[in-house]
Amino acid sequence: MSRPYGHPIQASSRAGERITDEHKAVFAADGVVKVTHAVSAAWIDRVLGVADEQLREPGKWVSDTNPGASENRLFTSRYRWEIDPVIGDFVFNSGMAQMAAALMGSATARLYFDHLLIKEPRTANPTPWHQDIPYWPFLGKQICSAWVAMTPVTVAESSLEFVRGSHSWDAYYAPESFDGKKGFMADFEGEKMPDVEADRAAYDIVGFDVEPGDALFFSSWIIHGSPGNAGDHRRVALSTRWLGDDAVWYPHPGCDPIVCDDDTTSVPGEYPADDHKFPLVAA
Repeated sequence: MSRPYGHPIQASSRAGERITDEHKAVFAADGVVKVTHAVSAAWIDRVLGVADEQLREPGKWVSDTNPGASENRLFTSRYRWEIDPVIGDFVFNSGMAQMAAALMGSATARLYFDHLLIKEPRTANPTPWHQDIPYWPFLGKQICSAWVAMTPVTVAESSLEFVRGSHSWDAYYAPESFDGKKGFMADFEGEKMPDVEADRAAYDIVGFDVEPGDALFFSSWIIHGSPGNAGDHRRVALSTRWLGDDAVWYPHPGCDPIVCDDDTTSVPGEYPADDHKFPLVAA
């Protein structure tokens, strides 16, 4: 497979060695682990430039709650790796794939998609508590996200919170609508998501304050969310989503429609060995 961006993949092939046995133990037990200084300042500057560009001229796969506003705006942009040289370079050369594979105990990591997330200052709406796995057309325990902070952020200013250990509950929760619409999830399979926010004391909640370059790696099965941005500066993060050895293609009603059966050679119930849509980055 040709690699469209950046340097040869060997440039980041040793990144997995940064993951210690302690990182692996915490990830296995908690479903989430923080890796400090996971990427350099050079990556941060480049991704922040992409964020500015996307806010000015949004791409195709965006969600924008308050277009054009400098406050109270949640903006996300996805699936940029094939068309944006910075995001493509990050996917193949930042080392996120190798770190994700090491934490998942997987020999390989394929990209599912990239996800730029921006919360402007004084954004009131939180990101609701949810699992990622029901939104995605995959099943498997070796599926995770690498959420890299591009700006400093505390939990009070909209960093991520997690229900520690919930990745091991063997529970599959029907997705929640992120914009408050009712009935949107009517066809989704799964149990109803518990109201974590209404009874926080009943759950083992852990949150992470982060500095630019810190990464949060977390299982697609863990329950997580974030508050609105009560701070006075923009929150920017770039999350890449990774498929490990046990991932299988599982399209189902209501899942992410951007890549469906018609777009991939992947076969339902089998490993998604589609180098075009889900490139193999760590092997």
